[in-house]
Amino acid sequence: MAKDKTMYVCEECGQESAKWVGKCPACGQWNTMKEIRVAGGQSKIQNSKYSPLSTLHSPLSNRPVAVQEIEADAEVRLDMGDGELNRVLGGGLVQGSLVLLGGEPGIGKSTLVLQTVLRLKDKKILYVSGEESARQIKLRADRLSESSHLSSLTSNLLILCETSLEAIYEHIEAEQPDIVVIDSIQTISTEGVESSPGSLSQIRECAASLLKFVKSGGCSVILIGHITKEGTLAGPKVLEHIVDCVLQFEGDQHYMYRILRSQKNRFGSTSELGIYEMLQGGLRQVSNPSELLLTEGREGLSGIAICSAIEGVRPLLIETQALVSTAAYGTPQRSATGFDNRRLGMLLAVLEKRVGFKLAQKDVFLNIAGGLRVTDPAMDLSVIAAVLSSNVDAAIDTDTCMCGEVGLSGEIRPVARLEQRIAEAEKLGFRRMLVPAQGIKGIDKKHLKLELVPVRRVAEAVRELFG
Repeated sequence: MAKDKTMYVCEECGQESAKWVGKCPACGQWNTMKEIRVAGGQSKIQNSKYSPLSTLHSPLSNRPVAVQEIEADAEVRLDMGDGELNRVLGGGLVQGSLVLLGGEPGIGKSTLVLQTVLRLKDKKILYVSGEESARQIKLRADRLSESSHLSSLTSNLLILCETSLEAIYEHIEAEQPDIVVIDSIQTISTEGVESSPGSLSQIRECAASLLKFVKSGGCSVILIGHITKEGTLAGPKVLEHIVDCVLQFEGDQHYMYRILRSQKNRFGSTSELGIYEMLQGGLRQVSNPSELLLTEGREGLSGIAICSAIEGVRPLLIETQALVSTAAYGTPQRSATGFDNRRLGMLLAVLEKRVGFKLAQKDVFLNIAGGLRVTDPAMDLSVIAAVLSSNVDAAIDTDTCMCGEVGLSGEIRPVARLEQRIAEAEKLGFRRMLVPAQGIKGIDKKHLKLELVPVRRVAEAVRELFG
């Protein structure tokens, strides 16, 4: 029987090495090589057709095919019964695909998947849990079914508490499900690797075997994955390369909103996102998030500006809040929640240099309402407007919104998808909108119900807002 051998695998890129090195030769990262033990003997999964190495023993099983001879039909997609999830997936779950869903602990990953599969009455689902007991899942399913007004729990949902990949394959062969959910991939282990579940080698081998399974005509598989304290998916980086789709479920546990983003999708766009609201009975789809992100009764309040931002391909009206006060301890503070802190410092420097507002001895606090984290450059104008509104203690008209990127010379640069931003603001009843003057060309103003105010520099925007 062959002896076990030791290898070193990079956590970032999956590069293998026979000996330990301080710097990965592939990605250049330091101290990322981790030791793994590879069993020398053959296990059940290594001898099965789902082994990643099984094709090496039959070199004539595959042959090169001319590209014009390949039949490329449209992908068969499964309607998940969730409009937000379907849009992020690109129109539904592709049959025979491997999807990875990651997020913070307690953010609602298992809740999202479980309440989705409960709606699939005509599909057979095998829910494999390595973290919870069947009774815990049953209690959550009862709560979700009551909140979703489902008449009864479906008999097509099968619960399996198992951590052995070989045993999972046996149950899949016996039940023949349409969708397999594994919660989570870090708890699954195979006999082919002599290491604990969750190690780099276990995650890599299990993911490679599951990929072989789905690509050989198996059912669709949804993997739920843990993340590290840095916010990245736990395990080797090769895990994200193996799967067909990587979904990130994010949000603040202290807020009720959750955002589902697509970081990788071989069957659709990665610019889509879905928004949910966490309630006691589960996650609720938010079809029009702009209405929920805007605070009611903000008349007469300074330090609030509304921006028409784009997250993915969806326009959102986001409330920007700012508070400017005298520095109490001599050293001014610059704090931003949901916005890049370095970009806030740049905008404050533009205000002082180009507009003439002295903020060097004042604390500036910025907050994006709703717990969202926004990276759209069009937020620059609303950030400056909110800071000036709080500094002079003058409220901005509640019927006014804005969008625009601010350059270092104080100019307001054009932004992408301006027509979508205008349409979203018009739909929510805004009557006035500050837009970049360079991006307004070609827009038909005849049928608009709101007034477009073109601005070229920050000083012009300040005059329009505060007179």
